[in-house]
Amino acid sequence: MPISVVIADDQEVVRMGFRTVLESLPDIEVVAEATDGEAALAAVERLRPDVLLLDIRMPGTDGLEVTRRLTGRPAGRPEGRPTPGIVIVTTFDLDEYVHAALYGGASGFLLKDASPALLVEAVRAAAVGHSVLSPSVAARLLRELSPAGDKGRAAARTPSEPLTGRERDVVRALAGGRTNAEIAGALYLSLSTVKSHLANVQIKLDARNRVEVAFWAWESGLSSGGP
Repeated sequence: MPISVVIADDQEVVRMGFRTVLESLPDIEVVAEATDGEAALAAVERLRPDVLLLDIRMPGTDGLEVTRRLTGRPAGRPEGRPTPGIVIVTTFDLDEYVHAALYGGASGFLLKDASPALLVEAVRAAAVGHSVLSPSVAARLLRELSPAGDKGRAAARTPSEPLTGRERDVVRALAGGRTNAEIAGALYLSLSTVKSHLANVQIKLDARNRVEVAFWAWESGLSSGGP
């Protein structure tokens, strides 16, 4: 069954671009478009999509308020309300927006200049409860998670087994913000091999998702060319 998506953005050209990218794939179906926050809420209530692509700055109710109302955060989810995976897609790379969106319950945060491949990956990830962030956003969050910054990284967790050379290559590319497809192309691997390497790494690190793997790469120095 295809992943159902609602696109909410007040710019028609943006909605058309997203629809064109997503509907070119057999496993994704755009079921509605919305031009403002209230229309987005109504579409989610009516159609119960798997994923909501959501702009922040829209007339009336903005994307951050839509996110809070759908997830019920920070007070807790209202009983019976739909909870699609929410991916914020915005032009504005502001820390206050990133923090409010993720704290409010968004699954992902992309900038509108993200590649089509990253957009697709974010939709697929949100549909199963995972997260994808634009590389610049992820890098900033990773720095914030370590109070000492680059001069004093937190001690990285020790893998249950050493990573193989190829696993380290894949993780280094992941930490650089590449999608699975981009990693496969850069390392001359099949997409299934990349996914297998990442699955093995998550097991070795006891990591829940690729964001935790990327954080480990930064903590351990692997993302900057460390051993």
